Amino acid sequence: MDTQPEVPEAPLRPFKLAHQVVSLTGISFERRSIIGMVELTIVPNNESLRLIRLNAKQLRIYSVVLNDVCQAEFVYFDPFQDICHKEPKSRSLVVYSKHHLTAAQITDPDVNNGELLIQVPPEGYSLIQEGRGLRIRIEFSAENPKSGMHFVMPPTSSEDDTAQLNCAHMYTNCYENSTRLWFPCVDSFADPCTWRLEFTVDKNLTAVSSGELVEVIMTPDLRKKTFHYTVSTPVCAPNIALAVGPFEIYVDPHMHEVTHFCLPGMLPLLKNTVRYLHEAFEFFEETLSTRYPFSCYKQVFVDELDTDISAYATMTIASVNLLHSIAIIDQTYVSRTFMSRAVAEQFFGCFITSHHWSDTWLAKGIAEYLCGLYSRKCFGNNEYREWVQTELARVVKYEEQYGGIILDCSQPPAPLPVSSTNPAAAASKQQEIVHYFPIKSLHTVSPKYVEAMRRKAHLVIRMLEHRIGQELLIQVFNKQLVLATNAADMKIGAGLWSQLLISTNIFIKAIFTVTGKDMSVFMDQWVRTGGHAKFSLTSVFNRKRNTIELEIRQDFVNQRGVRKYNGPLLVQLQELDGTFKHTLQIENTLVKADITCHSKSRRNKKKKIPLCTGEEVDMDLSAMGDSPVLWIRLDPEMILLRDLIIEQPDFQWQYQLRHERDVTAQFQAIQALQKYPTNATRLALTDTIESESCFYKVRCQAAHSLTKVANQMVASWSGPPAMLNIFRKFFGSFSAPHIIKLNNFSNFQLYYLQKAIPVAMAGLRTSHGICPPEVMRFLFDLFKYNENSRNHYTDAYYRAALVEALGETLTPVVSVAMHGTQITTDSLSTDAKLVLDEVTRLLNMEKHLPSYKYMVSVSCLKVIRKLQKFGHLPSLPHIYRSYAEYGIFLDLRIAAMECLVDFVKVDGRSEDLEHLITLLETDPDPAARHGLAQLLIDNPPFTRESRSRLDRPNLLDRLWLSINTLSCDTKLRCDIVDLYYALYGSKRPNCLQANENQNFYNDLMKDTSNSGSSFKKQSDVKTTENEPTERKPAMVTIKRTATEAFEVGDEIIKLERSEEITVLDEPIEVQAYDSETKLNILPDDDGPSDANQLTKRVKTELYAEDENSLTVLDVGESTRYDDSYDEAKFKADGSVKKKKKKDKKKHKHKHKHKHNKEKDKDRERKEKGDRRDPQISRLQTREAATPETLSSADSSNSNSNTPIHVN
Repeated sequence: MDTQPEVPEAPLRPFKLAHQVVSLTGISFERRSIIGMVELTIVPNNESLRLIRLNAKQLRIYSVVLNDVCQAEFVYFDPFQDICHKEPKSRSLVVYSKHHLTAAQITDPDVNNGELLIQVPPEGYSLIQEGRGLRIRIEFSAENPKSGMHFVMPPTSSEDDTAQLNCAHMYTNCYENSTRLWFPCVDSFADPCTWRLEFTVDKNLTAVSSGELVEVIMTPDLRKKTFHYTVSTPVCAPNIALAVGPFEIYVDPHMHEVTHFCLPGMLPLLKNTVRYLHEAFEFFEETLSTRYPFSCYKQVFVDELDTDISAYATMTIASVNLLHSIAIIDQTYVSRTFMSRAVAEQFFGCFITSHHWSDTWLAKGIAEYLCGLYSRKCFGNNEYREWVQTELARVVKYEEQYGGIILDCSQPPAPLPVSSTNPAAAASKQQEIVHYFPIKSLHTVSPKYVEAMRRKAHLVIRMLEHRIGQELLIQVFNKQLVLATNAADMKIGAGLWSQLLISTNIFIKAIFTVTGKDMSVFMDQWVRTGGHAKFSLTSVFNRKRNTIELEIRQDFVNQRGVRKYNGPLLVQLQELDGTFKHTLQIENTLVKADITCHSKSRRNKKKKIPLCTGEEVDMDLSAMGDSPVLWIRLDPEMILLRDLIIEQPDFQWQYQLRHERDVTAQFQAIQALQKYPTNATRLALTDTIESESCFYKVRCQAAHSLTKVANQMVASWSGPPAMLNIFRKFFGSFSAPHIIKLNNFSNFQLYYLQKAIPVAMAGLRTSHGICPPEVMRFLFDLFKYNENSRNHYTDAYYRAALVEALGETLTPVVSVAMHGTQITTDSLSTDAKLVLDEVTRLLNMEKHLPSYKYMVSVSCLKVIRKLQKFGHLPSLPHIYRSYAEYGIFLDLRIAAMECLVDFVKVDGRSEDLEHLITLLETDPDPAARHGLAQLLIDNPPFTRESRSRLDRPNLLDRLWLSINTLSCDTKLRCDIVDLYYALYGSKRPNCLQANENQNFYNDLMKDTSNSGSSFKKQSDVKTTENEPTERKPAMVTIKRTATEAFEVGDEIIKLERSEEITVLDEPIEVQAYDSETKLNILPDDDGPSDANQLTKRVKTELYAEDENSLTVLDVGESTRYDDSYDEAKFKADGSVKKKKKKDKKKHKHKHKHKHNKEKDKDRERKEKGDRRDPQISRLQTREAATPETLSSADSSNSNSNTPIHVN
């Protein structure tokens, strides 16, 4: 990564932006278009200004006029419309990334670039005077925008045309700094100015925008009205937004400056959702000791938004899916957190913005940190700590999968001190982190990276809190806000508007000013360097010296995303006499420390044990050994970005779970105890589930952990199935415990437990690997006796959890799959039939009585997919396709898409994958497009290593075209780059690799053509991929796939194309090996075998469903089936590889890149067993000679029961 100093190399912008007017006069819903004008007031820095660069995309520019008098010439170009035009054939992300970054930098406003170049004409030179304002008026329009603006036009039907049209609305949804997509501007976070905004809309619509509403004026024809907004506080263009629609308006009763807007019919939900928002304002103003920086605040809830919430200056555009009634429990936490974060972003992100795109981590991190403080006040410390632990785990997971996240890559960290003994070693420590996308622009980074960066930024701000203290950190924030508030009141001439910006270096100086501490080293370590630390801890008690010997290792420093940590590390020991903290200095990858214990072992003496909270508890010490240490914790406050592997005996984990009061330690203990299936573990987990003093998420997690422990103890388990008695104790009726009480969710802890226990119990298995009958009866009783009529809260989430539990009870079918018989209702097992009946009933009921967000339907779809995967139902995609169509509720569509993605990976054909890619490219709902992209990235249909039949050049071409031409939709383009990486990696894709090996084949052709019979002639006759068989007796239609390409003579044969061919069904002589048939293929004369005929056996066999397998529906008839055998992979290093192939004739067409002897033996046994059953057959090559195999690629891949004569 070429890191640059923070000051850009290009000259700074030759003018300052003072004021901007945006006027949209024609907003048309029918044509999905806008017509408007902008006027930018700029102050030139010098009189030689001749070229003005602005940002504008997907806009039609009509005219540019300077000071209303002078027409200016302009040039518009967009490098994102064809990113790799210079190297169209490369197809590798390594090449693409360079061009992608170049395209972003050519139009980067931070370095005075842009898509719109305005040439100042000679007659305009006199208008440019240093320090005097110059007005640039631009008239423009946009039609059918691809991104940036979204028009929601609900599908209409004849009956409710008017009702549907009443809900039509539009809004701007700009990803990062993409305001250029709806009006020309300087699209940079670092150029704030004041604004005047005017929007003319139909008289029944409302236009909501940034700033204060000054007036609403009717047009002379009384058909339209114009909304006038002014923004007197300087803000940057990316923080300007607009929403137009028939909104219902609700003024917050607690704070009249706050107004909420929602679509018709949703006002009751809106009132409930926002009733606590005023508390967030009060909290942030009190915490930061600063007034809210703007004069008003607006929240608009819209449909089809691709994020949950987006904050802009003085307004927030939020998804309608955040709205909920008072009867909803689960959504309340989510909605309240999102809305409070949007308010925090008004302070940092909208008022104070980043100096450069690489400083966005600060605004995002500070807003997230403030939101965390508010959540802690709202939902309690346990919820907050569990959230921090989850955020940390997600950052660690991302970094280990994709590489370290560098928060600020604008300048490199200071070089490490070079050791005199080994200077090379010190230099090598700063390893370069290479991603498959450039991290130097917000328009080229992966959306996943941006999300992980926000999480990491929050954790780094939290680390700073521990370094300098919360009070001083808040003072630093306050100092920035006070300076910005003073600057915002000044005119541009004062030159203070730069104080509205924050950067890493400014932040370091502010910390130094307030605290006197220099944080440069900290910033180098955690902000300018990517990666996290990873520690493993083991301990041994030395009885003689009464010390605990710790060994802390960093063995994973060479892993992706992990880096070596040097610095202090806190170790917390819980001993018999209290909690003791020790700080160790970590300098090497292996650190040993002897810590003297403060207490002696006393297993037999009864004495209360003090905990770190100050309370004293009784403990049963019988399980302890000689050590007085009850448990050990590493970095308990999560003040490092780290991953931990702690090894300690099971009884220490059990003590930690029972008696440690910190929820993060309890989660660690629950996770660790899964490896110790003993009665003591069972008891500890059971007690945790029952304990009402435990945090509800810990209890739910303990239930899931107990399932895993019980399944490992299945032989020694005594009593009823795990958790059955606990559930009946809490929720069963007094007189008949098997009948559940009426639902009463007023105790939220018990509500979450009531949802979690059935799902956990459904995972229990008997010694035969099936769900116990008592558990099945228990679950169906829960459905049967579920009664919610007297409950204040909805049971939608609870019923969805019960359906999920039904899915968890399912196990794969063995017998049906083995014989390839058709799946009918009669072949369903009793349990599967009951599950299917229940799911069908619920799906039908949802059509008439939908649950909140169709939660029950979402769970039902996932259960149907499970039934398909496990062989209970035929694997067909039709139901998911119907639920994935546009017009269905978003959550239901995403669930259906998840099932489709899984179906394509396991059973899908190319058409199914093409259908998904079409959805990804053309779906009208941006939220669905982004959701589908994430599903495909997380569960790709194939990978570079898998060599799947879905890996075809036409798919590659389609994705390559998308990432090169999706110029407007940055988010979708970067999503598809992520998908491209998931499928093909960053190098040249495999299905094109074969072209690079043509020289090898040419040499091979020359060698073989020197001897008598020509390989070329035979190949010309039969091996071309596009040629069907000419003679047409009875035919069998077969779908065949191969995965290589080679050149024969003048013809290039690409064997990655999968298509139908016809195979002759003539009467011939068959040498019977049960269902085996001989294929006669003419070899060339100098082949390794002297015989004129090469004998190959055909055998087909039904395999389990994976991408390297064969799927057969019915072998008895002449049916179509798919194969996905791995072809031998030819590399261009010639004869050495060839020799190896001869040695491995046996597994020709079957090897999976690893020739494992044991697997081969298993296969041979399987094949012998298969011969007994004439219905099961599989392609098996008995002899395979290298050149001949090439010529017979067709026949070896067309898995037919009939021989093919190649003449």
